[in-house]
Amino acid sequence: MQVAVESLGGLQRRMTVQVPAEQIQIEIDKRLRRVGKTAKIKGFRPGKVPFNVVRQRYGNDIRREVLEETLRSSYAEAVSQEKLEPAGGPKIETSGLEQDDGLQYTATFEVYPEIILKKVEGLKVERKVAEIGDSDIDQVLENLRMQRAHYHAAERAAAEDDKVTVDFSATIDGEPFEGGEGEGAEVIVGSGQMPEFEQAVSGAVAGGQVKAAIEFPATHHVEALAGKTAQFDITVKEVGERHLPEVDEDFCKSFGVEGGVESLRDGIRDNITRERDEKVRGLLRAQLLEELVKHNPVELPQALIDQEVDYLRGDAARRMGIDDPDQMPPADQFVEAGRRRVALGLLVAKVVETAELQADQASIDARLQAMARQLGDPEQIMRAYRNDPRLMGQIEMAVLEEKAIDWLLERAKTKDRKTTFQELMQIEG
Repeated sequence: MQVAVESLGGLQRRMTVQVPAEQIQIEIDKRLRRVGKTAKIKGFRPGKVPFNVVRQRYGNDIRREVLEETLRSSYAEAVSQEKLEPAGGPKIETSGLEQDDGLQYTATFEVYPEIILKKVEGLKVERKVAEIGDSDIDQVLENLRMQRAHYHAAERAAAEDDKVTVDFSATIDGEPFEGGEGEGAEVIVGSGQMPEFEQAVSGAVAGGQVKAAIEFPATHHVEALAGKTAQFDITVKEVGERHLPEVDEDFCKSFGVEGGVESLRDGIRDNITRERDEKVRGLLRAQLLEELVKHNPVELPQALIDQEVDYLRGDAARRMGIDDPDQMPPADQFVEAGRRRVALGLLVAKVVETAELQADQASIDARLQAMARQLGDPEQIMRAYRNDPRLMGQIEMAVLEEKAIDWLLERAKTKDRKTTFQELMQIEG
């Protein structure tokens, strides 16, 4: 087999491979003889069919099969021989497929870039420091009371925090639209879930009629509604006044907590301490990765960017409940995010290699157990993962990534900045 590789500029490579006719013919003849031992052809006893007859009957199919397999195996062998690392699949162009010729083809593909880490020491990050106080626990308790709120019918106008039950119908340019009609819809005034709708029913009374013009946001997931203004006819069925439960032993038991209010407060403190630590870690992680990308530019294979864009686009469509390919968000919305994900993946992998990091079994088990607890049935999930090498590979990669973050953090220039727990949890990222 002869192999020649040429650079097309950047990360593009073109590899020409020639497999001699003799090598291919030997494999074809071997398979024809194997077929001949069991072939059933009218006029001949099994195993006694002349070779020429077998070739005439099966030759074309077997030749095509051998050529396809030879192309796949020779490509892998040539890539290994030339010490290339393709990023994405190749574009194959074949020639020399005549009966007496060997196999010749060109494979065009991108390779992974050579990565040189220019700066991994002294990356600048800011660590948020937030103490957990009684007021933070009080706020969580108030949120829990909100979750257990119940509403009593009120003979008055709807006000802040009331639950208003409505029927509605809506049109755009005088025409009804899908989802523009509903019965028994519930709106919490002042919740910010549907601000214009809440404003429309604020001050209304049970049995009242309200008309409102409500504009859908330009980013609405239903393209036909995005940026449009709908005319709503609203009938108020009931105004409910909110009542919050007392924080007592029964309230604690409703959340599965024995031992009264102090036990509940202790549990809340433990939970929000864990949330704080995870948030601080997440913010440090995001800053480190941002610094890593900024100080270590790398050439990116377009094939990997395209893969990431496809993944991000599909994930966005799933979260928005979009099944129709024509309704998919445009790919260009995800290009920058795709580029960043590829760059981070390449750089983190290089950090892992440079630091000689390894995913030890204890770390893998801890990661798997933590994930399984979050997803429901821990034993079933852990069993499914352990029986799937691909899923376990994902766990191992996640462990290595966190070890890379730890390695970078040890070498970073970290500045502490005090904040409150509430302010910390409001930070995006």
